[in-house]
Amino acid sequence: MAKSPFGAKKMAQDASEFAGKRAASLIPNARISGPIPWVIAIMIALTVMAAAGAMALNNLARSASEDLSGAVSVQIVEANLDARQQAARRAAQLLEGDLAVERVRIVPKEELDALLEPWLGTGFGEGDAADAVPIPALIDVELADAATAEQIARLQSLLDSEIEGARVDAQSSWLGPVYSALTSLQYLALVLIILLTITSAAAVWLAARSAFSTHHETIEIVHHLGGTDEQIAKIFQRTVAKDAAMGGALGLMMGLTGVLIVGGQFSALDSGMVDGGGLSWLSWLVLLAIPLLGIALAVLTARSTVMRALKRML
Repeated sequence: MAKSPFGAKKMAQDASEFAGKRAASLIPNARISGPIPWVIAIMIALTVMAAAGAMALNNLARSASEDLSGAVSVQIVEANLDARQQAARRAAQLLEGDLAVERVRIVPKEELDALLEPWLGTGFGEGDAADAVPIPALIDVELADAATAEQIARLQSLLDSEIEGARVDAQSSWLGPVYSALTSLQYLALVLIILLTITSAAAVWLAARSAFSTHHETIEIVHHLGGTDEQIAKIFQRTVAKDAAMGGALGLMMGLTGVLIVGGQFSALDSGMVDGGGLSWLSWLVLLAIPLLGIALAVLTARSTVMRALKRML
């Protein structure tokens, strides 16, 4: 409800005190019951969760890339078990003699059986089943440097000189589609953050315009009696800042709760790759800074909205 001209005149008697409690009564003091704190809380919560997801995916991709940058696998394809094992041992000897190789390990048959058991069932590597489904011998190789295409080609040529049916692959190449998916999800999270920022600014803009329109006549009288644009804008800035701080604190709590719940679910997977997506202390500081950035955005949006409206009033 707009203040009377007499009330506005009384508040404007001393322009130097225009930013005091009397001037603040221009805007209804109904913060937590209004929509703005709740809108900001929802936006901050979603932004915190989207930012946490983006940083976790980035950490996961970087960790996986670092762990597998020098990892190479060698497969020995041979139907005869004895010949396959002999070829695997010879391949390991050749690789150990290479200066670019740091570590060589022939993967035990039991480990291979355990890896393939979910798809082939139990007992497939024993008796007649082993002849029906010959499993290639697998060698894990760790290079001193990154596994470049030139390194892979050189190791392949080294094994081809003595071993038939050997195939050298960089382990990171297997995860190419995974890296692409992680990158796409990071971009999606970034787009979501941008949309949430625009939506929050639009909500504050609408609220500031509505409050300004409600008190248009009173503000105009106060303006003519000596109140400056800066003093009038500060009234709206203070109110929006309090509402944004209240919504930001609530949104931060909701967002961090969601992050911790989801993080706990992924931790329960007990996967080394998933562990690489944990948030660092710097990531947590970024999440804590999001409400502060939201408050700053809300205040700047309210200020620019009111200042433009005051210029049009003149």
